[in-house]
Amino acid sequence: MSGNWQASWAFADAFAAEDEPLIRARARSRAAGLRAVSPGTGAALRLLAGACGAKSVVEVGTGAGVSGLHLLHGMRPDGVLTTVDSEPDRQQLAREAYRDAGVPANRARFICGRALDVLPRLTDGAYDLVFCDADRLECLAYLDESLRLLRPGGVVCFEGAFGRGRALDAAHQDAESVRLRELMRTVRDNPQLTPVLLPTEDGLLCAVRLP
Repeated sequence: MSGNWQASWAFADAFAAEDEPLIRARARSRAAGLRAVSPGTGAALRLLAGACGAKSVVEVGTGAGVSGLHLLHGMRPDGVLTTVDSEPDRQQLAREAYRDAGVPANRARFICGRALDVLPRLTDGAYDLVFCDADRLECLAYLDESLRLLRPGGVVCFEGAFGRGRALDAAHQDAESVRLRELMRTVRDNPQLTPVLLPTEDGLLCAVRLP
């Protein structure tokens, strides 16, 4: 990639400014050794949540609350974020981030557990958006669950579709890269979905579930 393209990409990813609570949540994420979504990825999630008028959102992978804050800011004021993570310490960091941002407690539902144990218990067709940022090896199973959970017109998003660039090069045959390439093909070729691959940070794969 040329220097101009790299500069343009970096400019676009940093274009949407983050407020102080988000900056503090990002700092807590770094201190805990967690990777948070980039500002550009967060802005895209916020836009998508706003565009679909999201009232009910599922987040797979709570992290330290950075992506959750972006989703909550884009959702309707009465919207509820259901966030799933197997690590209670991470969910505690997200609770701190939401309190710091003034998010009412009833707008976030925390479920601690393995995603593929939790998602099957959620209601069919009840969600406007599903955001997946967890185990890349389980991404195809997350897609299956997302298609069941989403209403027609709902949106599914996968963070890290580029796999740090490795998934874009067929020479990389590690399990994660192979699985991410399979995910991209599956989303692209599914007649139930209208897909797009956004070049934010490490790639944000999104699709709308058609009626």
